Amino acid sequence: MGASDRVVVGCTSGADAAERVTAAYLAAVAAVDAGREVVMWLTADGVRLADEGYVDAIQTVWAPPVAELHRRFVEGGGRFYVCPLAWEGCELDAGRLVAGAEVRDAAAVLAFAGDGALTFSY
Repeated sequence: MGASDRVVVGCTSGADAAERVTAAYLAAVAAVDAGREVVMWLTADGVRLADEGYVDAIQTVWAPPVAELHRRFVEGGGRFYVCPLAWEGCELDAGRLVAGAEVRDAAAVLAFAGDGALTFSY
């Protein structure tokens, strides 16, 4: 796939901002469903989304549960790039990373994006 077939969805929010998290996952799932290659770039509190079990309790009244969206994203081939500084700052265990997640820095996001990835930020 070329850069124009790639999508980066940035998310800096955790469970305290369920609407933003849900919106990020809805965009990511829509892109995966459209056949795009998708990376969710998780920074700040967003890194917690890559911690096993964290998304299970996140729910808004207007959308499917985040756990369901998370499952669809991963099953569709979506990947998570997790900011190493934020992951360490939250003192999270690398052994608890969800499927499809890897601790990667901003240079990896830039390399993935190339010269034309579509980006969303939540």
